[in-house]
Amino acid sequence: MPAETGLDPVIHAPARLRVVVTLATLRDGDNLSFTRLQELLGLTPGNLITHLRKLEDAGYVTTVKSGSGVNARTSVSLSRVGRKALDSYTAVLRQLLDSASTNGTSPHPPGTANPDRISPGLPPGPR
Repeated sequence: MPAETGLDPVIHAPARLRVVVTLATLRDGDNLSFTRLQELLGLTPGNLITHLRKLEDAGYVTTVKSGSGVNARTSVSLSRVGRKALDSYTAVLRQLLDSASTNGTSPHPPGTANPDRISPGLPPGPR
């Protein structure tokens, strides 16, 4: 996504957005184990590690490793910076959506569904 939209490119990647949103459901100071986060998101370990590194480099998540061997555990939590970044991201996204519907750039009138859009769980075809 172009930077001029104001959408944070670190969060904007779909898998990273899912990571941040999942961690945002936790209370401040709470965390999830790497394994639980992986199960919730359905990502491979390597894929999740890659996305967590990018989020950690940006200061959005914190990972803490404890134990070793079979007792090793990695905990993942959303930082205050990450929570603020998600709040900013969602505010910008809402603005973009609001301006698209109020400026007439949406092909559908505000409040109406896109008849061509396929809803999850429904087979394609006439409704």
